[in-house]
Amino acid sequence: MKKFWVLFSLFILPLVFYLFLSKGIYRYANLPILAEEVIAPDNNPALFKGHFTVVCFPGDEVSKAKASLFNLNQTIYKRYYQKPLFQMVAILPEDSEAAYTPVIEELAAFTDTKAWTFLYKKRETIEAMFHDLKTPFSLQESLFSENAYIVDRELRLRGRKDDEDSTDGKLYGYDTRSVSVLKHKMKDDLDIIYYQLKKSEEKKKRRQRKI
Repeated sequence: MKKFWVLFSLFILPLVFYLFLSKGIYRYANLPILAEEVIAPDNNPALFKGHFTVVCFPGDEVSKAKASLFNLNQTIYKRYYQKPLFQMVAILPEDSEAAYTPVIEELAAFTDTKAWTFLYKKRETIEAMFHDLKTPFSLQESLFSENAYIVDRELRLRGRKDDEDSTDGKLYGYDTRSVSVLKHKMKDDLDIIYYQLKKSEEKKKRRQRKI
């Protein structure tokens, strides 16, 4: 028995640790691209290009959307709004501006909203922008989507291909009604994006030093 534990600690434990570490490095170094060119030329590409954007569609039922907006604000926005290139964009129906004004003021009362953008658009434009994301989902009649979406600097939709809670493993969007999903999935995935950015800039600096 003593010999077994010696062999276990010498050979098996290091192997298990290596496999765990390798899996962790792979997971942390890659966040899959689920769709490319997700913002059409006529739908504000300049607003999204060069940013890491969390996009949401609150719709025109303010009472339904408010909880989702506050979940996003508390769990995601407050963690990332000071990070480079980050922004959060809410696509709202143009006739809902008056209804959303008090909600936005409430957010601004305890949050620096400099990285929040509220876009008011016609119904057909909102539907087109949502369609551009190339997800299997549909907007509700109120133009509400329960999910928020990550769009990277190259206008690509980022998400997961190995999500344990999705039927085909693909996670296109993050349920804004669930603090747990935002905290344990979206936050982790944004951390991966910023890890990739950091590594990319380190490589760039090393190349510049060699020149």
